[in-house]
Amino acid sequence: MMSLLALTVIASFLSQSVLGAPQFEKRQDSADWRSQEWDAIVVGAGTAGIIVADRLSEAGKKTLLLEIGGPSYGVTGGTEKPAWLDGTGLSRVDVPGLYKSIFNGNTNLLCPPRVVNSYQACTIGGNSAINAGLYFQPPASDWDDYHPEGWKSADVKAATRRLLDMQSSVTTYSSDGKFYMQSGYEAAKEWLVDGAGFSDVSFNDEPDNKDKVFGRPVYNYINGQRGGPTRTYLQNALKRRNFHLQTGVRVRRINHIAGVASGVAADVEGSLVNIPLSSSGRVILSAGAVASPGLLMHSGIGPFETFMDMSTTGFLPFNSTMVLNPAVGEGLFDNPNTYIELAGPTIESYVHDYNNPIPADRDLYLSSRSGPYAFASQTSAFWGYVPNSDGTRTGVQGTIDSSGHGEYGANNTITLNIYGTSGLGSAGRVVLSDDGNYIPGPSSDVYYSDPRDGKSIAKFIHSIFQALPPSTPESPAVDGLTPLNIPQNSTVEEIETYITTPSDYAVGAVQHWSSSCRIGKCVDTDTKVIGTDNIHVVDASIISPLTVNPQFGVMVAAEKGAERILKTW
Repeated sequence: MMSLLALTVIASFLSQSVLGAPQFEKRQDSADWRSQEWDAIVVGAGTAGIIVADRLSEAGKKTLLLEIGGPSYGVTGGTEKPAWLDGTGLSRVDVPGLYKSIFNGNTNLLCPPRVVNSYQACTIGGNSAINAGLYFQPPASDWDDYHPEGWKSADVKAATRRLLDMQSSVTTYSSDGKFYMQSGYEAAKEWLVDGAGFSDVSFNDEPDNKDKVFGRPVYNYINGQRGGPTRTYLQNALKRRNFHLQTGVRVRRINHIAGVASGVAADVEGSLVNIPLSSSGRVILSAGAVASPGLLMHSGIGPFETFMDMSTTGFLPFNSTMVLNPAVGEGLFDNPNTYIELAGPTIESYVHDYNNPIPADRDLYLSSRSGPYAFASQTSAFWGYVPNSDGTRTGVQGTIDSSGHGEYGANNTITLNIYGTSGLGSAGRVVLSDDGNYIPGPSSDVYYSDPRDGKSIAKFIHSIFQALPPSTPESPAVDGLTPLNIPQNSTVEEIETYITTPSDYAVGAVQHWSSSCRIGKCVDTDTKVIGTDNIHVVDASIISPLTVNPQFGVMVAAEKGAERILKTW
């Protein structure tokens, strides 16, 4: 039955062209993937899309996985690499210690212009191919406090177990069993465990404990190389005859009439091609928390005001096939972060070098997948909560990097990256650019639009600063760590001003985009877009802000989302 949210308009619009009925369709050879009918068309071969496509094809559904980008890992045909990886079969993506080099640009792994107005990977693996590989399991409270019935911790328990069975988490990264770049870890442990009273824990052993805890990071590496769904789920899917992965395809819109999808329209080799669904088929958007809502809007599914804006320029003719869903794009979240530069007499900074690694470290990695290049630059992590007056709490996460940032590049410097997580009140929405191209991107109110957030994070920073020895940047501590860009004796108010004032060290975009098409508001508990019959979203868009880096949670959501879709098929 057609949803009551299907937008109906006056009869004068009925004569206009509709999204579900393209003006022409270029017929292809019946053996061509473009003209075959598919049970499932999954848009985006990223962190979530690969998992969804694998599980649907495993269940016997004829599944097409579309990706705008190209190869990434060596196993996918990725060839971006420094000369020292020649002849290894590895790309820059495979080597954990090279992940930061991707953020410097000069790569084809990122989205090209006019796709999204945000930093995002457009490649096989999506953001899981360019991030640090941090793989922290969300505490049960994230599901129980912030997600609806059907998505509580008990509901996602089986999905979590399936994920870990497919992609285990590791706390020993180097294949020789040793830990490297440890001066920052030791200094942070002395500060937070011995001084501030944090518990030294194994995050894998106590995933639900995120209050005043410190420990070694958890990664998703496999034998000293980057892991992720490309190395696991995708390899299984590629063995099936009912699965096809196609790269270099930009989906422009979902072809639908009043929320009933018949396929997608996509740019393929310079032509706009309509790729059809089978009679009971589904379209699943897994393009990310910015791109997926943008694609819905471009397809005439979203807020009324957005339709009006696009119709004024003729970008999207206003007609009776549109679906009104004001929650599309609403609630976009990213972690507001601050870099705190720390110096100490025992610190030895380490900077991974893309082209010219230290020869001994290079050889150690090439010979045995060991040493500093076997993991990213985070050497420790910690969490805490700040209680709020209304009985809620704000989560705060910190990671210690192996070197300084920006102008603080001395050999005795490390970086604390600290940011707010669950319980924050600040969120924005996905908006379309006003230049006539309607490119999706974040609104300007994503960070610190709720003034309580800045105060809560500042209180947390102030509290842990009390466990540091007295110091100033001009008069550093003889023992222990000295904050350089925020003095140790700063007041809560001074810290709040610093972290909420944009600079090279504050109000930075962590690019942990999520929560822009939330379960229960934008999609139902089966991940179906409210107001549609067979259009789903399964990616970071549907989950609420988590206490941890979102990667693990997104992968759980993909497992659970695929499960829910199959149960309704």
